[in-house]
Order: sequence, then C-alpha cells, then structure tokens
Amino acid sequence: MAVLIFFIVHWFGSLFFQTFFLHRYGAHGMFKMSKFWERVFYIGTYIFQGSSFLNPRAYAIMHRMHHAFSDTERDPHSPKYFKSVFGLMWKTKNVYLDLINNKIRPGENFAKNIPGWSKFEEFGNGWAHRILWGAGYTAFYVFFATQWWMFFLLPVHFLMGPIHGSIVNWMGHKYGYRNFKDTDDNSKNTLLIDLLTMGELFQNNHHKYPSRTNFAVKFFEFDPTYPIIKLLSWLGIIQLTTSNKH
Repeated sequence: MAVLIFFIVHWFGSLFFQTFFLHRYGAHGMFKMSKFWERVFYIGTYIFQGSSFLNPRAYAIMHRMHHAFSDTERDPHSPKYFKSVFGLMWKTKNVYLDLINNKIRPGENFAKNIPGWSKFEEFGNGWAHRILWGAGYTAFYVFFATQWWMFFLLPVHFLMGPIHGSIVNWMGHKYGYRNFKDTDDNSKNTLLIDLLTMGELFQNNHHKYPSRTNFAVKFFEFDPTYPIIKLLSWLGIIQLTTSNKH
C-alpha cells in the first residue's frame, strides 16, 4: 500500500507542477506571482520531479516552439514523424539538452518573459542530484514493496517528467476528438485519459486557445488543474492575466 500511495503522490505531484508552473505559468504566462511564490514553485517542481527535474526556461522555450511549429518538422515533439513514443522521447530529449547547452538560439519571441533562477536550475540539472533521487526511490521500494510486480513501477519515477510530456504529446496528437478542426495541427482531446494528466490532454482546445486558463471547453469536459488555479487566485498567491472567453 505504501508503494502505491507513493507512486500516486509522485505521479500527480510531478504532473501538477509541470502543468501549473512549467506549462501554464512559464510557457504561457497565464497568471503572475511574486518572486517569493515563484521560487516556492521552483522548489516544489524540483522536489516532485526529482530525478527528472525539467529546467523551466528550456521547457518554456520548447513548448513555445511546439505551438509555433506544431506537427511540422520543426516541432520538437510531434508524433507525426515517429513510429513509436520512444522516438518522440529521444527527439524531445535532444532538443531539451540543446536548449540547456545553448546549442539552439531561439528567437526573442520564444525566450521573453520566462521565469529564471539560473543558480537553482544548475543545481537541479546536476547529475549527482538526479542519481541521489533515483537512489532514494530505489531504497523506498526495497523497504516498502510487498509484491515483486511493484518494482516495474520504479523506472517511471526516474523519468516521471519526460513520461508525462510524452504521453501528452503522443496521445494528444494521435487519439481522440477535435472540437476545433480549424487548427493547423493534429491536436486532439483524449477525454478518458485526461483526468490522469490533470487537463493536459485537452490538446485541441489548448491549441485553439493557447492562453485560456481552463483547458476544458465543452460542458462534459473537466480540467482538474483549473479549480486549483482559481483557489490560488482567490488566496492571492497568483493573479490571473488571461481570460477564459473564447
């Protein structure tokens, strides 16, 4: 039971910081927050992503490139050009590392107004920290796993952030329905899986309205992250900057 609880907390904790902080805040600027709260969420992202910590600056630039070049050869992660999700993950990894190492020089529009904490990003990107996180996950399973099959969950912890991103970009551009058929891409809404990705699989809605805080549009759709955003806004932790009108 302890292993399953740990897996669920890690899955949804990592996912929340990816969709809330890296995606909706870093890449799209859907809301503002003070420098204090920005650094709180930086640290939260590091803690919950652990060994798969994603640099907020590189993530934001890569995601903006995805919107600008969606499902073209310049898209960092379109399933259109890969036979399997593993090929997509490898391409995404290479683009991400090139951004971190400044081998890609994005235009001004891709790099402006992105949160930054360079010293902490260097800290989080260090391989020593990634190995220590991985060792911690392994030790937890050694002590608390009660069934052999539970160890098959362990590799997911090591690559939690990239796995989430690959699920969203693979499924969200291959499977599901389209509310808006006039987008210049293959984005789709994968409704039944969406709750497991906290709203991220409303890809067609998001590509149609990339600044819309609530990724759900139709009456039968639900974006689990949006009520949390509204609560944080009500508490004064964030200030919304975008509208949910079409």
